Amino acid sequence: MTRWLHHLSLLLCLCLALTACNRVDLAYRNLDVLIPWTLDDYLDMNSEQKDWLGERLRQTLSWHCSTQLPGYLDWLGRLEQMVTSNQVSDDALQSRSQEARQAIAQTARQITPSAVELLQGMSDQQVKEMNQAFAKDLRKRQDNYLKPTLAQQIRQRGERMEKRLTDWLGPLNQAQKDRVVAWSTTLGEQNPQWIANRAHWQAQFSAAMAQRQSADFASRIETLLVDRESLWTPAYRQAFSATEAQARSLLVDLMAQSSANQRQRLAQKIAKLRSDLNALQCLKA
Repeated sequence: MTRWLHHLSLLLCLCLALTACNRVDLAYRNLDVLIPWTLDDYLDMNSEQKDWLGERLRQTLSWHCSTQLPGYLDWLGRLEQMVTSNQVSDDALQSRSQEARQAIAQTARQITPSAVELLQGMSDQQVKEMNQAFAKDLRKRQDNYLKPTLAQQIRQRGERMEKRLTDWLGPLNQAQKDRVVAWSTTLGEQNPQWIANRAHWQAQFSAAMAQRQSADFASRIETLLVDRESLWTPAYRQAFSATEAQARSLLVDLMAQSSANQRQRLAQKIAKLRSDLNALQCLKA
């Protein structure tokens, strides 16, 4: 996923989870249940650790709803205004992306102390299994994104993007489909860069976990969770700005080529998400 769409999906993750339950309030209230399952992809926690994490997540959820969610609602309002006024520009997208980065970093910073405490309590066997899970994750991504030929990678990237866009805009017209193909072709062979960067981050995380009782462990974890960009590989850092610019250019062009029905559909989906989040009881408390 492009970096800008990644920011968007992170900020709207509560709502995207509704494909399973169709109720924002239910998904939000049960994040303390949902989040450990994502952690279980890498950390095999015992029942005591899961109970401890569940309580911390409930506390974080209360903080998030009272202090962060109002900002998300404002962000969604600005996004909706961009669409309804048909003023999706490169400058506007840069602003929304920067706002999203700040919101994500603030939440990551809030959960870091709990993450540090949890990770310091991991046994050697749990760390070993985490490293094995990292290795499995990389093998899967290499199989999916590196083994195909470059032509196949470009085609698959375009297909994934078209599917995401269709969820928000409805069926794309031919000009939009052609623009997605051009975008994917321009990115070329970028898959090795982001997978190598992911492997580099995982290696840094594993190295920190190997010294989890050291005095600088908390600061290392904060860097890994909050300031990930400082750990990017040189190749990925060099390619990132151009890749993000290509993503913004794609979105600007797609909206310029959009129909009134597509813009209405997108605005309505954003408005519905905003309305559902605004109705959460935790905001009323």
